[in-house]
Amino acid sequence: MTGPNPNDKEPMKNFPQVGYLKNFISNENIIVGDYTYYDDPDGVENFEKNILYHFPFIDDKLIIGKFCAIAKEVKFIMNGANHKDSGFSTYPFFIFGNGWEKAAPKEGELPYKGDTVVANDVWIGYGVTIMPGIKIGNGAIIASKSVVTKDVPDYCVVGGNPAKAIKYRFEKEIIDELLEIAWWGWSAEKITQNLEAVTNADIEALKKVND
Repeated sequence: MTGPNPNDKEPMKNFPQVGYLKNFISNENIIVGDYTYYDDPDGVENFEKNILYHFPFIDDKLIIGKFCAIAKEVKFIMNGANHKDSGFSTYPFFIFGNGWEKAAPKEGELPYKGDTVVANDVWIGYGVTIMPGIKIGNGAIIASKSVVTKDVPDYCVVGGNPAKAIKYRFEKEIIDELLEIAWWGWSAEKITQNLEAVTNADIEALKKVND
């Protein structure tokens, strides 16, 4: 056995609320890695509805790595939500036309935060909101109902509105070693063979495998 099939829409048979997310994505600007799952009793296919203001003419991407766990009602706010704020009004007059199109922002005037990137092995709790251009590091945990307005470091636990660091899951030396090992990039067979070391935080065993 080398683990479940990452191309399986329903990896937990007879429990369709959990699905491997990449198999439900239709938008080419949403990129999801193997084994990342979304848990939603109303249907995994609802995930894309939670990607807000993702307009094709802006071309920003949502990139999610492998082995992430994403709970129901997690929302990603994309760059299309941004308004020009350098004028006296933030109202987007130009989108309504009829003479107001003359107020259209010039190139570079609308705030643009870049792609939103969630690394590998990230746990995102129920009802989290993630703002445009945020980068979430490997092994991070985002507490339920948090609003993430700043980048989250590797293996950091954050929570609140705005989300703030609560603690790091491991000492810096261990974090550095885990990033070097990067077990999420191993083959399914290698992960299966060393699963106890991964789940039991046996860093010495992982280091031996990685030598």
